[in-house]
Amino acid sequence: MTGSRLADRLAREIIDMILMGKIDANEHLSTPKLADLFGVSRSPVREALLRLEKQGILLLQQNRGFFVRQPIPEMPKVVERNKAAEKLDAYHSVAEDWLKDSIPAEVTEQYLRKRYGLTQSELAALLNRAIDEGWMERKQGYGWRFLPVAKTPEALTQIYRFRSIIEPAAFMEDTFQLDRHTLKELKGIQESLLRSEIVNLPADRLATINSQFHEELIRMSGNLFMHQALVRLNRTRRLLEYRSMIDRSRIYKQCEEHLAIIELLARGANLEASYFMRTHLIGALAGKLASSDIVADDTPNGPGAVPD
Repeated sequence: MTGSRLADRLAREIIDMILMGKIDANEHLSTPKLADLFGVSRSPVREALLRLEKQGILLLQQNRGFFVRQPIPEMPKVVERNKAAEKLDAYHSVAEDWLKDSIPAEVTEQYLRKRYGLTQSELAALLNRAIDEGWMERKQGYGWRFLPVAKTPEALTQIYRFRSIIEPAAFMEDTFQLDRHTLKELKGIQESLLRSEIVNLPADRLATINSQFHEELIRMSGNLFMHQALVRLNRTRRLLEYRSMIDRSRIYKQCEEHLAIIELLARGANLEASYFMRTHLIGALAGKLASSDIVADDTPNGPGAVPD
């Protein structure tokens, strides 16, 4: 990942944290702490902070560092850019074409540049992101290959059936240990989404937040293989999430159910949380199949449909 591309991603992450209330007005942003949080070196973090300072979101004080402006500035340009990106950027265009089988499984860089009108640097950024998210790889020698993703109702159904087995079971593991600090953070994120951020955040960020919620909960099981299995499944279905998550009205119910699961775990009601999680996932599958472009004519409908 190039330095400028990484700085762009970090800047978006910091903006999301401000929008969700995880960073307050007038709060000092420590470069070392942010570098540790994101798992990167300090250089791209500082580059990201400088970009946000130029956009008027942060204030750079001499000998003190970066602070969020007070009051927190309105960021309509950021939000509008993110919403436009959901529909127009080349990355999602390529992903959509791959989901619809409109392009071959193996392509050259020249093919992609010509089809989507990309510069070499734009194409490099697109390919790097696709690699990061697990749906493209470079072929040995020449060209690129698209990797399998959940493109059919059958594949999506199998993923959710497997999830409805491992995620509820995770709460019942003998090695399960409740992490109250993580649970509090997850609760704060879900509450922030319900307050306002469902309409502000881009679809890919909403999908990431959703995946992280489930991955953090299953991590508490103490079973490494359960956690790894869910991470792999989430990568497999990520492209489909970008499409279905556009229906933001469904996310409100998703957040409410997430908060209910958090409350049950906080009370030590793991058995109830396990049952609720299974119901939650089954409802999510029904909702996805009913609203997604991959719907088959005989797709079953079901209650509690949410884009999870």
